[in-house]
Amino acid sequence: MEPVSPLPADVVETRTAYDTVAASYAELVGNALAESPMDRALLGLFAEQVLAGGSGPVGDLGCGPGRITTHLDVLGLEAFGIDLSPGMVDVARRRYPHLRFQVGSLAALPLPDGGLAGALAWYSVIHTPPQRQPAVFAECARVLRPGAPLLTAFQAGDDEPVHHQRGYGHDISLHGWRMDPDRVARQLTDAGFDVRARVLREPEPPMEKSRQAYLLAVRAG
Repeated sequence: MEPVSPLPADVVETRTAYDTVAASYAELVGNALAESPMDRALLGLFAEQVLAGGSGPVGDLGCGPGRITTHLDVLGLEAFGIDLSPGMVDVARRRYPHLRFQVGSLAALPLPDGGLAGALAWYSVIHTPPQRQPAVFAECARVLRPGAPLLTAFQAGDDEPVHHQRGYGHDISLHGWRMDPDRVARQLTDAGFDVRARVLREPEPPMEKSRQAYLLAVRAG
């Protein structure tokens, strides 16, 4: 039997940090979507594209405690969630028992080829180093059917790393990247997507420190 390769250190760090903060994170960000009309508008556009394409399962990839998954469900999508953190998945299952959540990695999604009618990567790619993000985008392309949309959201920047040592009331160690939207768009194109829309908005203090970026793309056919 081949030995199992250990997870990259950054993946272990991310999982550990989100396991630590899962319950407090869910409480602190639970109403954030209600206070962001632009986020709701973009999610609504994403939902319209999925429904126009004939509907089908939609993956919230990096779903955290499921707050966006349940919003997609309200919008009429057949939404389910996948997250690296077992702690986050436990919280999501308790809060939204009518929805499906499972543990999984963006780099190796536990999904068949071409099975999704849409996918959301809502601030979930930010903890993957930029040099490994092409593999994540390729994995997203693998699980989407041709013509299906992918909506990504992330903090915008010049691919500079940020190290968080305190978050949601806990001492943690968590690295993230403020991602260059032009670089992300190029890598999405290389992975087999057509980028259809880009939105860049100014930060909303006090929580946000940088611009926020959104890319809407469709799986090329």
